[in-house]
Amino acid sequence: MDFTIPEELEMLQKLVRDFVKKELMPLEKMVIENEAKRGLENTPLLPEDIEIGLLNKAKELGLWGLDVPEEYGGANLGFLAKAIVTEELAKTIVPFTLPPDAPNLHFLMECCTEEQKDRYLIPYANGEKKSAIAISEPNAGSDISGMQTTAIKKGKKWIINGTKIWISSANNADFFITMAVTDPEKRQRGGITAFLIDKDTPGLKVARGIPTIGYQHPYEVYFDSVEVDEGQVLGKLGEGFIPMQNRLVVRRLEMAQRSVGMAERLLSMMKEHANQRKTFGKYLSERQAVQWWVANSAIDIHATRLMSYHAAWKMDNGVKDIRHDASMLKVFGTEMAMRVADRAIQVHGAMGLTKDLPIEFMYRNIRSLRIIEGASEIHRWTIAREILKR
Repeated sequence: MDFTIPEELEMLQKLVRDFVKKELMPLEKMVIENEAKRGLENTPLLPEDIEIGLLNKAKELGLWGLDVPEEYGGANLGFLAKAIVTEELAKTIVPFTLPPDAPNLHFLMECCTEEQKDRYLIPYANGEKKSAIAISEPNAGSDISGMQTTAIKKGKKWIINGTKIWISSANNADFFITMAVTDPEKRQRGGITAFLIDKDTPGLKVARGIPTIGYQHPYEVYFDSVEVDEGQVLGKLGEGFIPMQNRLVVRRLEMAQRSVGMAERLLSMMKEHANQRKTFGKYLSERQAVQWWVANSAIDIHATRLMSYHAAWKMDNGVKDIRHDASMLKVFGTEMAMRVADRAIQVHGAMGLTKDLPIEFMYRNIRSLRIIEGASEIHRWTIAREILKR
């Protein structure tokens, strides 16, 4: 097995690292202030003009569509490249993402018809359209079998009714990938279908925003007799569950990679502070408790990074089903980052609790990662069930 990162990916890593240091890190103070001031509102942490400027700079550097196939105008660098980039971007609290958002991209690439490619996939891949995915419901989060949003065929139209919740980016999405029950008897075993629904479709309403512990601000979305034609079905009728799961796998890998990036930044801050701060005549770096926090953090980060790169390598080499790997990474990565964040606060003492530093911001955002895209307990259950079946 070759554990060497290819030279071209090392160059990409340096390019993104420099971009983060030069363009994003200076914006952190503004992000902290905007997040503190907005209260219960969903005021963007990055003003639109600044975000557009960052997007233009990223595009000039070639940091655009990294995992988009060349036929759609992308670089087609694969999952390992995206893992390395995601890790570097996560070292800053500035909420900047290189378009397009990978999970929905892969859902569309797997399922779009030729007509849908022109209408949705290509504009999305080019950054001309934004998307959101509507899965979770008030009574159906991790338990997809409890989904109550329905799509009923009437003539050549589908009528969709239901409520979705915790929908990220719903406020600025141009279209929604919406999961609905088309066969109540089969449900996730052949009765769930994906639909493409434009934001201005009558009956679709983006309702209340939901302030959360971190910077994320998801929404409730209502579907009140939303009418779409047959051409809005994404993928095969009744077979939306598997591509939806594949989409979630991509997000879970990303979350582990983000956890590595955040933990690496926190460890760096721990090292710097421990080598500067003296208590009772000694540097913190000379205290065994602090040394162990640093050592354990480095071990945690190294283990998660290797797991992450291995999963990305598998996908780049054609392994289709890595749900088991993704669940393990989701649990280990997010809980690893939580441990490191907790240690970082402890090393910094009272300063770690303040908004003078980005540590508490990261801490809150990391805590949410143990819930979204499947709580740790759900993933442990699926991991154990898979192992016990073998």
